[in-house]
Amino acid sequence: MDTRSFAPRRQKNRKSKPEDIKAVVARARQEQRKLEETYRERSLKIHPWVCARCGREFSAGNLHELTVHHKDHDHTHNPPDGSNWENLCIYCHENEHRRHLDHLEAKGMEVGGDQDSGFTHTPFASLKDMMKKE
Repeated sequence: MDTRSFAPRRQKNRKSKPEDIKAVVARARQEQRKLEETYRERSLKIHPWVCARCGREFSAGNLHELTVHHKDHDHTHNPPDGSNWENLCIYCHENEHRRHLDHLEAKGMEVGGDQDSGFTHTPFASLKDMMKKE
């Protein structure tokens, strides 16, 4: 067996041309501008880094735990003044969405479309029949 076929290939020592570096830097700056234009980045510039519900303060180190909540629950409604956004920590954001879903379910509105819940076990299915026998 020839072990040379398993040896790592050596790459040619290519020097980067100044044009290549400039293109990479320009592309990186363009991507950064696109990122800053997203509603999350805009909200973080407009609103303080504090959860609007619990008051928890955030720094650059834990900013990933601060989310942008759409007050009207419409993720396509992103006014430039940020009036439809509020910054919430991940816990308050989850709680807010659960409360909204509970509200919709209480009104008898279908939540989640045609998604199957995945539950097949119905522990009280025969309870009514059992109570009639007694």
